[in-house]
Amino acid sequence: MKKIINTSNAPAPIGPYNQAVLNDNMLYTSGQVALDPKTGELKIENIQSETKLVMENLKAILIEAGMTFENVIKCSIFLANMDDFAEVNKVYGSYFDEAKAPARETVEVARLPKNVNVEISVIASL
Repeated sequence: MKKIINTSNAPAPIGPYNQAVLNDNMLYTSGQVALDPKTGELKIENIQSETKLVMENLKAILIEAGMTFENVIKCSIFLANMDDFAEVNKVYGSYFDEAKAPARETVEVARLPKNVNVEISVIASL
């Protein structure tokens, strides 16, 4: 059974999509960027703070679905510049126990929404 997940603790969707969909025991999040959920403003001063806000937005969605990062089984990371990989990986890695970290891919793309530097989505399971 499909259930829509939305929380005011993460940025509101800016198009015809939801923050996440829970289907049976699987949660699929939409890609998150560094939008402040309270102001709707982009926070892209540096790649570390940008990545942290992206992860905090994902955390808020996971919490709304009754989950944590321990439930995440797959992540997709999209970077505007692969040279940012090490810094993004450092922040991203702080949210997971390395021994139980999810599967992941990281790809460089030509452009991301609102010209951000990083976008991340996750799949999680209860």
